[in-house]
Amino acid sequence: MDTEALEIRQHLARFAPFEALPDELLDQVAEKVDVAYFKAGADILQREQEIHDLYYIRSGAIEIYRRNGALHNRLEEGDIFGHFSLLRNHRTHFPVRAIEDTLVYLIPDEVFQQLCTQDEQFADFVELEQPRLKTVVEKRAGDDGVMTTRVRKLITRAPVVVEASVPVRKAAQEITAAHATAVLVLGEPDDNPRYNVTDAAGDARRLLGILTDSDFRSRVVAGGLPPETPVGEVVEGLPFVVQSDETLQEAMLLMLRNNLQHLPVLHRRQPIGILHISDIVRHQTHTSLYLVERIFTQDSAEALGRLLPDVRQSFVRMVDEGADSQMIGSALSTIGRSFTRRLLELGEAELGPPPIPYSFMALGSMARNEQSIVTDQDNALVLDDSFEPAQHDAYFAALGKFVSDGLAACGYTYCTGEIMATNSRWRQPLKNWKRYFNDWIENPTPERLLHSSIFFDLDSVSGDQSFVTQLQDLVADKAPKSPLFLAAMARNASNRTPPLGFFRNFVMEKDGKQNNTINVKRRGTAPMVDLIRVHALACGSTAQNSFDRLDDIARTDLLPSGVGDRIRYALEFISMVRIRHQAIALKRDHVPTNSIEPENISSTERHNLKDAFQLLSDAQKFLQFRYPIPTRRG
Repeated sequence: MDTEALEIRQHLARFAPFEALPDELLDQVAEKVDVAYFKAGADILQREQEIHDLYYIRSGAIEIYRRNGALHNRLEEGDIFGHFSLLRNHRTHFPVRAIEDTLVYLIPDEVFQQLCTQDEQFADFVELEQPRLKTVVEKRAGDDGVMTTRVRKLITRAPVVVEASVPVRKAAQEITAAHATAVLVLGEPDDNPRYNVTDAAGDARRLLGILTDSDFRSRVVAGGLPPETPVGEVVEGLPFVVQSDETLQEAMLLMLRNNLQHLPVLHRRQPIGILHISDIVRHQTHTSLYLVERIFTQDSAEALGRLLPDVRQSFVRMVDEGADSQMIGSALSTIGRSFTRRLLELGEAELGPPPIPYSFMALGSMARNEQSIVTDQDNALVLDDSFEPAQHDAYFAALGKFVSDGLAACGYTYCTGEIMATNSRWRQPLKNWKRYFNDWIENPTPERLLHSSIFFDLDSVSGDQSFVTQLQDLVADKAPKSPLFLAAMARNASNRTPPLGFFRNFVMEKDGKQNNTINVKRRGTAPMVDLIRVHALACGSTAQNSFDRLDDIARTDLLPSGVGDRIRYALEFISMVRIRHQAIALKRDHVPTNSIEPENISSTERHNLKDAFQLLSDAQKFLQFRYPIPTRRG
């Protein structure tokens, strides 16, 4: 390969979708590339022009325009264009113009088609939005975190190693000095490669076995062996070993099948540690289930607040192990509900039993089982209809304050809009809640639409669940029969639009403006949840979780075929981008937020995010078409 082709190859290898190509295919591409140069302002492609190359931007920047002249996209170094036309009829649909002096690599159509045929990842990337997002989401869903956690993650220190000739007394002294529970015993190598290893000096040795503190008691002391007995005479049988890149699941099965407490861990034939069963137990104790158990053993709000680092550690661990947004959202919502329930128990213990039945109602993301590590409080109290303000409200006001202050201590910030049980407006008997909900649906003003968006994601956390069930049934029955309400909700759900994409280290808006950060909740997940809620209201779904709502919507004809699945993939992808960036912030001891900076987004992630934003934009447009404003109030 000549110098120019090598330089082309190196540049292609930095950007999606070429970065994942096998070396052989990448070499073939680099050898076939032509180069073209366009001055700023020059037209690169005209509408309906024949096209026979894939365009790859080596330097500079271009803009793509829609038929009506509106900006469709702005691309930069490492981006490609022309692939949709190559996959269709070899004619461009949107004109392309250089906005800076631009150098492009032209990849011939036959090479492009060859890549699509021979490389699945490349083909997925250049397909339309849905297949690419579908592939990314399904691939991640297939990575079971528990199954893929590597043994090396649990190894934190080197093993104690002794030669077979060392007396058991000295071996015991070395274990004690290292605060260890076992020692690996090495001897001369033999013809069985399975147990031949290399020691710290790089010399070939044989792993004879492992001697644990239990062995010292059972074989040495109980066996009456003298302290000078060589450890090589005490170890028994061939040792079981595990490689450092094997999964925790495999190691656990090996230990359970053979009743092992310790397992030597090797990396490239060198012993790097000893896995103890307690390491696995400790690893498992950071799960959300273990955390929930601990929540219910705390005896004060202050003690609950001290669990916040454990909540964050559990969150980071779920992200690292490949959990999807539904798993993480459900786990964090369960933790949030557990905090709330425990605080209600503690509050009732302090204030006395409630004077009348009630239900403590979760709203928003907790009700949907979609909480992230960055969340505030949204809750309310539904009281029995026997409620008498003068007689009962002081108790429930105090209970609401006790819970709200306790949640704040646990990391759930107060709601700036005061959607909390501390607000007397949201501490009402069931009959008043029914009146609220009926009024919001029948007379949809901007304020009532906002309330509908918050309160129509509702679930009971504690108390009489039937109160909340009645409210859920009311919404599910009334909303589908209220076209004006659905039309208003549809327009309300389209207020927060996604950006067009990314350009260099900026977020690019549809009017061409650029920002240096994007709030992926406000511009991505929240409007996606909003539009799903409208369809769910229209079909009378009582589900609260957005993915469950999509299942209910799929049983109707509200959406064209396949659209529900595309929305599902887009929501999952945007949610995971938000979640992963929050986990990264926690690992760096930064405060997690809902905002990300384009410079921290990989090339592949940018393309997938852009696809998701485009799908969200299209879904918002369809929403208004699907739920038009009725000509007469009905």
